[in-house]
Amino acid sequence: DILLPQEYSKAIDEAGITPVDYPELDIEQMEQGSPLIFTAKVTVKPEVKLGEYKGIEVTEIDTNVTDEDIENELKSLQERQAELVVVENGVVENGDVAVIDFEGFVDEVAFEGGKGENYSLEIGSGQFIPGFEEQLVGAKAGEEKDVNVTFPEEYHSAELAGKAATFKVKIHDIKRKEFPELDDEFAKDVNENVESLDELKKEISERLQKEREQENENQKRDTVIEKAAENAEIDIPQAMIDTEIERMFQEFEQRLQMQGMNLDLYYQFTGTNKEALNEQFKNDAEMRVRVNLTLEAIAIAENIEVTDEDVEKEFEKMAEMYNRPVEELKGLLAAQGDDIMKQDIKIQKTIDLLVENSKTVA
Repeated sequence: DILLPQEYSKAIDEAGITPVDYPELDIEQMEQGSPLIFTAKVTVKPEVKLGEYKGIEVTEIDTNVTDEDIENELKSLQERQAELVVVENGVVENGDVAVIDFEGFVDEVAFEGGKGENYSLEIGSGQFIPGFEEQLVGAKAGEEKDVNVTFPEEYHSAELAGKAATFKVKIHDIKRKEFPELDDEFAKDVNENVESLDELKKEISERLQKEREQENENQKRDTVIEKAAENAEIDIPQAMIDTEIERMFQEFEQRLQMQGMNLDLYYQFTGTNKEALNEQFKNDAEMRVRVNLTLEAIAIAENIEVTDEDVEKEFEKMAEMYNRPVEELKGLLAAQGDDIMKQDIKIQKTIDLLVENSKTVA
């Protein structure tokens, strides 16, 4: 258990190869007093034949902010500040919130999960299956009506997919959004750092400008990375793709947990399973591996190195981002080693080189 891993690592170093998977070991001789003889079959990191990675054409995004853009942003802020007011006399309109009881039936039999009470449904939001919300338009508070719909063929519940259903609905209340006036008071309510509507408009313009400039930069980076990877010739081992698929699966599971959901619930709601998810991840996983291998190869070809100054700047960025002292972050990283951080910096410097050497086209 001790000798074999040591000898395997030694053999890997002598061969000058980088394994990307666990080895298949065949022990031919392992007796006390005799040499250890074994054969290891292992998948290795592939050779990368780089194609064109300098002079890649990138499209410039229009970063100018118009008056219309600012007005749309103000409308969005109004929407968020709107209050729901009960409509005393009137009918349901698109955009209203209808407070309803409902129960669904298929072939006059109630089905599981098809019942709700005092449910607030925004008309036009698409929360319910197609055709449901539209049939409530024109209804009055206190009214009862039948809503006839057909479940989509791809509905997550196989028992209901493609079937016609009738929902018995009672409308308790109709609520309508009341929007605040666009004035100085509104501006101060939505942004404590401004004193007037004009100041708010200026802040919106500057923020949108920065966002679009960042979007432009991100698009350039994505384009040069993708094109450089596509131009490279790489025979990617399946083992590397499988490892990346598993990593993506774990990332997906963590995101679900952050949203208060688990995999079993997700499978139940979507009618899918791990095999189907992995199949969805396959193309992205292969592209991720291709990109990483390509960027590593470019870094070697361009002799890109990480300096102490690069590391210090990265710590300063992290300290600002997480609002933690630089020395504290250094202490945390020291326990883990800084190899991963240095590799990340090297990849970022490689991407910077690709962007700097790209060609901007209209």
